[in-house]
Amino acid sequence: MSAWLSTLHQTFIETGYWRQMLLGLQNTVIITLGALLIGVTVGAILAICKFFSEGNRALRPLEIICDLYTTVIRGIPMMVLLLVFFFVIFSGTRNKLGVCILAFGLNSAAYVAEVIRSGINAVDRGQMEAGRSLGMSKLQAMQKVVMPQAIRNILPAIGNELITLVKETSVAGYVGVMDLTKMGERAKAITFDAVNPLLVVALTYLIIVLGLTRILGAVERRMNRDKR
Repeated sequence: MSAWLSTLHQTFIETGYWRQMLLGLQNTVIITLGALLIGVTVGAILAICKFFSEGNRALRPLEIICDLYTTVIRGIPMMVLLLVFFFVIFSGTRNKLGVCILAFGLNSAAYVAEVIRSGINAVDRGQMEAGRSLGMSKLQAMQKVVMPQAIRNILPAIGNELITLVKETSVAGYVGVMDLTKMGERAKAITFDAVNPLLVVALTYLIIVLGLTRILGAVERRMNRDKR
């Protein structure tokens, strides 16, 4: 045990590489939160567009575009999508972190859109009709009647998407973004310690995921109590 602690001290403390690991963790958090913001925003727009275009011939092209987006994005592996963004769409860019956030965010939006659409469809259709009977427009009924109820169904799944995003960002290092995983690989190469950097990275991800799981579980239990 003491030998392992000594090796850990040499790898991170004596070399000062713990600072780089913290920087990598910071970049991972920034990418995750930025991507989630984009994913929820774009996903909500896609879901609402699909909801209003159902059964409306005038909006049929909009429904086709939304379906095409979700089908294409969900059908492309995240790693391939990230490479396309960096080396095709934004080739030569210096803002690697920004492009990474955009790529993960637009990928997340395709999944969030289906989550939100399912949450909306889970609300009894009579709720929309009740809102319309009170003189609300369809958009007002969606905003004031349907969405507040749909949020109960949506939030747990959005939380799971956040956890998925945290783990998915581990591929960001393949395009030169200094995230947590990339910093761990650099520490391994510089210190010639093939074990501890990867163990620290794995443990850090595990702690983050377990922490988020506990928080989301507490939020879900609170929502269920309020519902009763």
